Amino acid sequence: GYAQKVTVPGELAMPVPPHLTDEEAAAIPEVFLTAYQTLIWIAGLKKDEFALIHAGASGVGTAAIQLARVVGAYPMVTAGSEEKIAFCRQLGAIGGVNYKKEAFPPKILDLTNGHGADVVLDPVGAPYFLPNLEALAIDGRIVLIATMGGTRVPEVNLRALFKKRAQITASTLRSRSLDYKIALSREFARTMLPRFDSGELKPVVDKIFSWRDVQEAHRYMEANLNKGKIILRIDA
Repeated sequence: GYAQKVTVPGELAMPVPPHLTDEEAAAIPEVFLTAYQTLIWIAGLKKDEFALIHAGASGVGTAAIQLARVVGAYPMVTAGSEEKIAFCRQLGAIGGVNYKKEAFPPKILDLTNGHGADVVLDPVGAPYFLPNLEALAIDGRIVLIATMGGTRVPEVNLRALFKKRAQITASTLRSRSLDYKIALSREFARTMLPRFDSGELKPVVDKIFSWRDVQEAHRYMEANLNKGKIILRIDA
C-alpha cells in the first residue's frame, strides 16, 4: 500500500547519500538490496564471470547490471526493445537480446564465446526455465526471484541439470527474517552506499509522479514503458 509515514526497525534505515534527492534515494533500497542479495550473497558472482540479467531495464535489472560491474563481472541482459538494450549497455552491459525478436541462448553463448552465463538472474519463471539451462555455463547458478511469465514448466528432462551441474535457487527478500534483512542492509550500506557518493553506482529513476496521480503511474508501469524505477512523490 501507500502511506505518508511508515514505521520500520531502525537497523534497516540507511542514510540518504548527500548529493541525492529523496526521490532518487527512494529508488535504491528495494531494487539494489534485491540485486545485491541475489548476485552476491546467493549466486556468489565473482570477477570475470558472466551474468545474464533478465528484464535488464527493470528496477532490479538496472541495479544488477551496475553491481555486476562493481565486482568485475560481465553483465548481459534480455529486454523488450532495442532502446532498452541500448540503455542497459550505457549502464555497463556488454550486450543484450530483444526477447520479442529472438531466442536468447544463442546470443548469450555468442557473447561469451561459447562459455555461457555463470549466473542467471530470472524474474520471468517458467518460460525461461529450459532456455536458461541452454544458456548456462558449466557449474552455473540460476536464481529465480519471481514468476512474472508463469509458474508451470510442462516437461523437464532432469539430465539437462546434470549436464551443466546447475544450481537453481528460488529466493524472495520480503519473506526473510528481520535479522537477515538487517545483516543485508548493514553490509550493503557499508560496502556499496559510498559508491553512490562517488558516482560509481546510481539510482535509475525513469519518471516521478505525484502520489495523487498513482493511477497514471500504474498505467505507465503496466504499459512496460519504464527504464528503471517509477517514483511517487509525497506532496501537498
